[in-house]
Parts: sequence; C-alpha cells; structure tokens
Amino acid sequence: MAAKPRRIVWSHVITVISAAVLIGAEVFGGAFAASWAIATLADLGGLWARVLDVVLMLCGVRRVVRVAVRKKLRKFSCAAN
Repeated sequence: MAAKPRRIVWSHVITVISAAVLIGAEVFGGAFAASWAIATLADLGGLWARVLDVVLMLCGVRRVVRVAVRKKLRKFSCAAN
C-alpha cells in the first residue's frame, strides 16, 4: 500500500508561529521585569543588572524553544484530497 501524499496546511503553520510569538512576548516580558525587579531590590550596579538581564533572557529563549519543540499545537500536514 502506498502512503497518501501529504501537503502542508499553511493556516496551521501560521497558527503555531502566532502562538510562539505570543508565548515569546510573555516570557521575555516576564524575564525582563524579573531582572529589573531583582536588580533594583538587590541594588546591583549597571553592569550586573545587564548580566542578570542576559541570564534571564537566555532562560526565556530556552523556555520558548522547549515549548515550540515539545508541544505540538497542531499537525502541519494532512492527507491530500
């Protein structure tokens, strides 16, 4: 039996990309707010505040990539008609 050809459903791709952008904006906003709050409360200097920004932003990047890779919101393809 030959497998049916599959085609990419672009509306599904756009939905996944849109969700990734939304999740990314929330994660990066939260990471930046957290670094600002921690730097202010700990009275860190400008250099250490930027280092904390970078560390928390990298944690945010890791989180977004994990969500995008591990959580499949929809399948990108379907059987051709």
